[in-house]
Amino acid sequence: MAKATATPAKSLLTPKDHTLILIDFQSQMAFATKSIDTTLLRNNAALVSKTAKSFNVPAILTTVAEKSFSGPMFGEITRTFEGQKMLDRTSMNTWEDQAVIDEVNRIGKNRIVFAGLWTSVCIVGPVLSALEQGFEVYVIADASGDISEEAHNRAMDRMVQAGARPITSLQYLLELQRDWARGETYASTTSIAKDVGGAYGLGIDYAKTMFNAQEGH
Repeated sequence: MAKATATPAKSLLTPKDHTLILIDFQSQMAFATKSIDTTLLRNNAALVSKTAKSFNVPAILTTVAEKSFSGPMFGEITRTFEGQKMLDRTSMNTWEDQAVIDEVNRIGKNRIVFAGLWTSVCIVGPVLSALEQGFEVYVIADASGDISEEAHNRAMDRMVQAGARPITSLQYLLELQRDWARGETYASTTSIAKDVGGAYGLGIDYAKTMFNAQEGH
């Protein structure tokens, strides 16, 4: 008979056990993205970026043909990681770019969290490649998008069938916080939620303003 203990599942993400890779959040890709509203996409990209920054998660930012075709990475990301170098590629599959692989190996985490545009090309390629090489892979589904809902959904299906674990942007934030008694990140987590956490953030702001309430208290 199984015995319950007050311990988290090993499959839950922690701030120190993974690398975040943000791929091709660029104008040219966003123009044709139809599976998610562009405003929501930008919001979720900001949510993921702010979360990683707050919890000191190592992040790799990569673009494709930035100067010649696709344009700069979303300001919501670059402002959060101000001064960090973009790794620009020619390959559609990020995992085939040696500069990106060198950075993955330098950071040295066995878990990788991916998000970007488009799901069926720029995310499927590195996800399947990383899985085949023995990495644990998570995909932030609502911070990724494609030219249609069908394209996005089928890409997610393909990755999940191969072993990737789908998560969402707000889930990413709350999974890294996980315990409201973690005071060192409590303020930044609730601040991020209030800024870009949608209706949940509004609820936090309301409770704090009206009743001086706090999560976990």
